[in-house]
Amino acid sequence: MRIKFLLIALLISVVGFSQTVNDYKGVIVPLKYDFLKSENQYRMSTMTKSNLIKAGFQAFYGNEELPAGFGDRCDLLYVDVKKDNGFLITKLFIEFKDCYGKVIYTSDMGKSKEKDYEVAYRESLDLAFVSVNALHYKYNGKALGSAKSSSTAAPLTPQAQVVTMTAIAAPVADMKDPNLLYAQPTENGYQLIDKTPKVVMKLLKTSRPDSFIAIKDGVQGSLNAKDNQWFFEYYKNDQLVSEKVSVKF
Repeated sequence: MRIKFLLIALLISVVGFSQTVNDYKGVIVPLKYDFLKSENQYRMSTMTKSNLIKAGFQAFYGNEELPAGFGDRCDLLYVDVKKDNGFLITKLFIEFKDCYGKVIYTSDMGKSKEKDYEVAYRESLDLAFVSVNALHYKYNGKALGSAKSSSTAAPLTPQAQVVTMTAIAAPVADMKDPNLLYAQPTENGYQLIDKTPKVVMKLLKTSRPDSFIAIKDGVQGSLNAKDNQWFFEYYKNDQLVSEKVSVKF
């Protein structure tokens, strides 16, 4: 009986901390999807944004200047349209991710047998959005950005406390910088994306929280914190090059 009670309590706890699309006040739409060759090809980004607005979301393109009240990127969802392999059939589905790259919701698959790409993509996207519309989205007023910051800062163990203090002392990004990059966690570190969003740099963790192995445009170097700023350092023609990088983790 005691074990049964603990399992029920654990289930309630997990459900209580689960996130839904209603926890987010808006959605960022990229200008290009991985399965397409150019920005807004076949008007896919335009159709995505239009469908999101019809579903009740406030949607913005990745290069749009966000209005007041939308400054914290962790209060927003990031939509992605993905293509599944299919013989003589187009299959698309939609993923909603948080600012850390965690999938919050995945739509049903939209399918089309149309041969014309633009018609097939539009039909598949519209069918995928049927399940999104069925969510009956309505923002519940949560401020996830500040909640994530608070939970990250809370020390759990003496060892965790040291790591957290180091992270707090890390460089603070200038949110008004047009070249600001946003860090999205990956399995081994982070990927830095711009406002497009486009992956600009990949970071691999090291034993130090203020230093990463960094790869940009095929060039490998390191990203290091110095004097309250981040610098991408690498060698070119046997000369050390140091480039300032503005990053929000």
